[in-house]
Amino acid sequence: MGGSGAHAAGGVHLARHGRTAYNLERRFQGLLPVGLDDTGRAQAHELAERASRHRFAALWCSPLRRARETADIVAARIGLTPAEDERLVETDSGEWTDRTFAEVQKSSPREFARFADSDPTFAFPGGESFAQQGVRVAAALRDIEAGLLPALAVCHGMVIRVALAQRTGQPLALVERVPNGALVALDQERGRRAEESRSTSAAPSRAMRERGTT
Repeated sequence: MGGSGAHAAGGVHLARHGRTAYNLERRFQGLLPVGLDDTGRAQAHELAERASRHRFAALWCSPLRRARETADIVAARIGLTPAEDERLVETDSGEWTDRTFAEVQKSSPREFARFADSDPTFAFPGGESFAQQGVRVAAALRDIEAGLLPALAVCHGMVIRVALAQRTGQPLALVERVPNGALVALDQERGRRAEESRSTSAAPSRAMRERGTT
């Protein structure tokens, strides 16, 4: 993990992994070991440059391949060793894993609508609910915040949205999607959130929220 050996001033930033082929295809990847595509690797290098402007004392990551590959690129730039935490993995998409959004929407329109609307009671068939994910994400962040700070955690779109919903008290549906390669401050003065990314967007449509998972 690395660091100076002392608590540093600052908080936690969350970063979403670079793009994968599954993101491009709008396919549920869940817990699959999907690696970055060429665009995703470029996004990871851009993220590394942005991260280098912060004096991070600790680097954490989801162990899923797409997040670990991103974290390794960041680590090479900022001189820290990533510490993996299973609690930072993406939502387990169960029976929907490896299926496209379009396929699921056609076969299970009502359940897909609940997913797309970020219904907090939604659970993937044979997988995990957003509520269950929230419990483990909150526990991981408590441990990260108890360690060396400032810290960076490289993880997944829904992990970040769940964490921000918990921290701000907003409904999950109102937390905007996070682009691949984005760097997001978990906390900021007076509850404001800053996001450093290659693009900024207005409040998301349902289609945008759908693309914000995994």
